[in-house]
Amino acid sequence: MGQRAETEFTLDTAAELAAAEPEAIRGRSPWYLAWRRLRRNYFAFFSLALFILVVAVCAAAPLYATHVAHTGPNQEHVLGTVKLHGVKTNIVSAGGNINTKTGKPCAFGETSCKLVASIPIGPTWFSAGGKYVLGADQLGRDIAVRLLYGGRNSLLVGIGSSAICVFFAVVLALLAGYFGGWIDFVITRFFDLFYAFPVVLLGIALGSALAINGFHHFGINVESGSLWIPLLVISYVLIPYVGRPLRGQVLSLREKEFIEASISQGATPLRVMFSDLLPNIMSSVLVFFTLIIANNIVLEAALSFLGAGVQDPTPSWGKLISQGQALIVTRPMLALAPGIAIILTVLSLNIFGDGLRDALDPRAKVRVEH
Repeated sequence: MGQRAETEFTLDTAAELAAAEPEAIRGRSPWYLAWRRLRRNYFAFFSLALFILVVAVCAAAPLYATHVAHTGPNQEHVLGTVKLHGVKTNIVSAGGNINTKTGKPCAFGETSCKLVASIPIGPTWFSAGGKYVLGADQLGRDIAVRLLYGGRNSLLVGIGSSAICVFFAVVLALLAGYFGGWIDFVITRFFDLFYAFPVVLLGIALGSALAINGFHHFGINVESGSLWIPLLVISYVLIPYVGRPLRGQVLSLREKEFIEASISQGATPLRVMFSDLLPNIMSSVLVFFTLIIANNIVLEAALSFLGAGVQDPTPSWGKLISQGQALIVTRPMLALAPGIAIILTVLSLNIFGDGLRDALDPRAKVRVEH
């Protein structure tokens, strides 16, 4: 006799089915899933570690200046000397008419003379007791000390301007996307106005004007030469490039059922914007904030190089490149050191930002363009 196959169906509860599993079934939040995707991206984690290292080294600038280099970022040593391999050496060589045979200054009437410009000391690579590791500039200032202090200023401007830019961009995007109407029209025209000007040219115009007299309006007093000038200029000119994409996301979320349900239950506009809309665009905000830091560091370097950013004697990476271009042949470290620092910082932030974007939303296409 053939056997009849029978199929039995049970009505076990979800708890009973979960208890039969070898491991417990647990729900995971989107943030945990994003973290799990991010920790698998070793390049992103390495880039984050590199950026943290750069920040930590620049933050330790006062310790290095006080206990190793024994000089400040703006202290000049034009006539100073340093012991290099036990030999006293001028920090800045004497210029003028030099005898090509003896290497000493020419006396009146000598013929074997050559006009030589004063040249600062080159990198000592710790052979001078930690002084002038990367050499000196034309005024005898320690490049390594100014590089670290310049990094502090560049990172402060980059991170600070990014925070201000993203904050105002989020507020404007929420207002325009939620209310619509004339509010959306005014904010959108504000974005369009800035889109009409190239970012660098607008930054040069604002930075140059404020660098002369500062800002003294509406009860706000910012002196010329202050770091607040490039910080505010950079954050101001980049608000539309962050606000417009976020406004588009808010417009899309505004039509969702959970927003209509929140409004129908009597939620105020502030509650809807900051309790319902903002958490749903927070992943894009975090990605924008990470990528905009790298963009702002490059923009600060460009403005400082052109004289419209950080002003003398305050150091920054862009300002150091500008000062080092005159000695690019004889003392290339003056310009190469800050250039390498900018490359490492910006590259690490961009790689980490891409990894963070892929982790938070693999389908997202967040880019900072201008």
